[in-house]
Amino acid sequence: FGYYTQIYPKEVVDKGINDWRNANGSGPFKLANYTQGNFATYERNADYWDKTTIDGKEYQLPFIDGFTYRTVKDESTQLSLLRTGRVDIMELIRWNAVDELKKSAPDLQWRRALMHTGYLLALRNDTKPFDDVRVRRAMNMAVNKQEIIDALWAGNGEMLGFPLHPDYLGIYEPLKDMPAEVQAVFKYDPDEAKKLLAEAGYPKGFKFQAQVCACNAAHMELMPLLTAYYEQIGVTMEIVPMEYAAFFGAMNAKNHAAGYMMSKGHSNPTTALRNSYTPGDPWNPAMYDNPEFNEGLQAAFRERDPEKQAELLRELTRLGLGDAPYVYLPTPYIYRAWWPWVKNYDGEARAGAVKPGPIYSRIWIDQDLKKKMGY
Repeated sequence: FGYYTQIYPKEVVDKGINDWRNANGSGPFKLANYTQGNFATYERNADYWDKTTIDGKEYQLPFIDGFTYRTVKDESTQLSLLRTGRVDIMELIRWNAVDELKKSAPDLQWRRALMHTGYLLALRNDTKPFDDVRVRRAMNMAVNKQEIIDALWAGNGEMLGFPLHPDYLGIYEPLKDMPAEVQAVFKYDPDEAKKLLAEAGYPKGFKFQAQVCACNAAHMELMPLLTAYYEQIGVTMEIVPMEYAAFFGAMNAKNHAAGYMMSKGHSNPTTALRNSYTPGDPWNPAMYDNPEFNEGLQAAFRERDPEKQAELLRELTRLGLGDAPYVYLPTPYIYRAWWPWVKNYDGEARAGAVKPGPIYSRIWIDQDLKKKMGY
């Protein structure tokens, strides 16, 4: 994922790292079987180094013999698998499926969390008209973000959850405490948006293409709404749905369209800022390149005083938000659900950057309870 440097065993590289059968490492599980688009099966690593203590007694990890990741594209099929007990844990459930699941499968356990992912419409800053900050700010002001939270998501969202997440205590700065020019980026003001477009030389608006992954139901719902907002200021957005491989490949090759609808993970405060706003990074499809930001980020990396570094990160966040290289959409709440037979688990998702292994290694399945419940 690019969040951290991965170290591969030399033997794996020598044997052939592109073949999953050669995958190996020091984690709690070993990849046992993989079928693209279907599943990945992991088995217990008997040589795993870690242990855990429960009620004063030390246990070797992992507890479970193995687990399977299911790859299911259709959302209704995903929910059916959970509802019928054929999936023990589901880590990402949209709010609109929760009430029905609670009625049809009342024994499910739940956790609600603000997504550690930003919803963004990247605007290519190296392409007209998005090379003009006034146009980018107008593109933000044209979108009624509070309406998205209230009407589309039934209140299941927060206005500001990117690039820093509210979980980053002592670093995150609420929108209400930010400068007025940053707050304006999140305020619905189509009249001001039209004024900014006129000042930038686009009094009649313009047309542009925006790519979106057809695999993302939430994004596919948002795109027509964005199109309608932009029509109100004379801007025509052509939606270009793409399959995941082509969509992701376009960003990596930097030949994506002027608009690129994306989800962007946080990982940690400095990395979220670095890979969203620095030139050359694969996760900067906005092609944002501001020397002031680049220099400030290097200063933040060098700073060893936590409080001073936190303030530098807040300043960089204000700069990135104010320059509006993205249309900053609200961050949704998501739900996780699991069955009561999943023990020593409380909805945790990550132990570090996209790292669920240490959590899965501490889970076990109460098979007797599962049978007693009729599954």
